[in-house]
Amino acid sequence: MSFDAVLLIVLIVAGVCFFRRLDSSVYFIASLDIFFRILTFLKNNLGVYEISSFISKYFPESIPGVVNKYTDGIISTILIWIYVLMYMVFLFYTVRILWKKR
Repeated sequence: MSFDAVLLIVLIVAGVCFFRRLDSSVYFIASLDIFFRILTFLKNNLGVYEISSFISKYFPESIPGVVNKYTDGIISTILIWIYVLMYMVFLFYTVRILWKKR
């Protein structure tokens, strides 16, 4: 198992244990995925070799990237659907907060 998978598993488990409520856990996982995607954008568009190689070595591109890298078949499909459902819950919580502020 590579460093990116270990990092992702440790961060998700720590986040879920630290944030015991569902909404906090969903926000943490979504924020983690958004952070990984921002790092991937920087890696692809910054043009500095040292930074790009550091990001490539130590950080995954996204949560689905790690899922597809280490699983295949039905397990990958199930995990991606869980990921999509988690983002639906994230969208629900975000829209609910926006409507309450109006």
